[in-house]
Amino acid sequence: VGPSFVDIAARHAARGDAVDYLTAKIRAGGAGVWGPIPMPPQSLGDADARSIAQWLAAGAKR
Repeated sequence: VGPSFVDIAARHAARGDAVDYLTAKIRAGGAGVWGPIPMPPQSLGDADARSIAQWLAAGAKR
């Protein structure tokens, strides 16, 4: 179980490179940022991962 999309958006709101950072995290996965449970790498294409990252960076609004 991971953080909410709103929590992710809030944590990275001040990052100038939020879209690039989040795109890389979505594609590569990671561990230790939100606790001990790792997020596996996702098999999305670059464009899809970037779209999700842009939505998150914009505040994850519905």
